[in-house]
Amino acid sequence: MTAPRPTFRVMKNGYDRFAVDDAIEKYAVQVEELRKTAELYKAETERLQQQMSDLQSRYDALETSASADRQAAENIARLSIREANEIIATAQKNADMIVHQALITAREILTELSKLYNDADEVKGITREKLLALIQQLDEFRLPKMPELSWLQEAEKKMR
Repeated sequence: MTAPRPTFRVMKNGYDRFAVDDAIEKYAVQVEELRKTAELYKAETERLQQQMSDLQSRYDALETSASADRQAAENIARLSIREANEIIATAQKNADMIVHQALITAREILTELSKLYNDADEVKGITREKLLALIQQLDEFRLPKMPELSWLQEAEKKMR
């Protein structure tokens, strides 16, 4: 967009001085308006550049903070996993010890039960032998013959 080029009336010794002065004045006003506009744009550009610089600084700080937070989260996750694995390993070790102790105790109980079973079987055999001997003795036991009680009845009658 260009302004139309002014044309001046030619006069003796040059152009119409008043028309040239008016054109110069008009251009001076335009130049002043453009200068002020340029200064406003320049100030706005500087303000926007400062704002952009501030935003860039904030962005960089947030990026650094986010990176630090990400790193901290990774470290926490890594430590948590390590600690969880240690807890699991300890729990597994404890469970293995408990199972081992339970097996030892079970073996001892079974051994004792086996001894008791054998002892009970032995006592059963001995008791059976004694019972058989007792039965045999009972079978062999003979009661004496009871005397006749009729004489007792006769004696009682006489005493009365």
